Amino acid sequence: MTWFEAIILGVVQGLTEFLPISSSGHLLILSQLLGWEDPGAAFTAVSQIGTEAAVIVYFRREISAIIRAWARSIIHADARHDPDARMGWLVIIGTIPIAVLGLTFANQIETVARNLWLTASMLIVFGIVLGLADAYGSRVKTERDLTVRDGILFGLAQSLALIPGVSRSGASISAGLAMGYTRGAAARYAFLLAVPAVLASGLYEATKIGDDTTAAWGPTLLATGIAFCVGLAVIAWLMRWLSTRSYLPFVVYRIALGAIVLVLLMTGVLDA
Repeated sequence: MTWFEAIILGVVQGLTEFLPISSSGHLLILSQLLGWEDPGAAFTAVSQIGTEAAVIVYFRREISAIIRAWARSIIHADARHDPDARMGWLVIIGTIPIAVLGLTFANQIETVARNLWLTASMLIVFGIVLGLADAYGSRVKTERDLTVRDGILFGLAQSLALIPGVSRSGASISAGLAMGYTRGAAARYAFLLAVPAVLASGLYEATKIGDDTTAAWGPTLLATGIAFCVGLAVIAWLMRWLSTRSYLPFVVYRIALGAIVLVLLMTGVLDA
């Protein structure tokens, strides 16, 4: 990977991680279009540390309150009724599905799942899912209405993002909207839920890169830093957008991009 490729991929990672359009899918598609080597699951996971750092910075007050309340709830039973403590436990519970499935299917995620036919199909299918959930969800529940059941369902939806093209935020938000959560509540919980999963995945993949003496550590770290800066701006913009707008533009974009990629595959312009 060259420094120029790292800059472009870092910008793309930052732009697409929080928007429900699949960052891993975009990295894979862009690399194919430009004739670059597939950046790989390891690069994607490590660069996502930058965008999750943006989540930590943006939600720093909420995350700090959640960690403090959760820590107190371990020792003091009465503290478990604190909404922030509950959120801490629900983030842990919601992270379990992706941890189990990620470890179970690690080999498939890094090989057969990185296929443009699958990526394009997932862009379309989950674009439709997002559109239906956004259009027909009741949007009345807030974070205070989260239950263990809902946390698990959010987590199962998030685990679908192990497949490029699905979108971590898109799948989680779609599940939240389908369960009746507001756009803002579904997005906030989806972003908080992603933090432990992405950080753990990124650190795990970083150890694997470390075993490779030819790994492009410099470009990878540059891309991660760029992803952090761009991602911080995008998440701030998206949370404002969701206060008054729907997900329809992202639905249209996903379906259009998926269709274009399928056409390019059928005509031989792109290789799967």
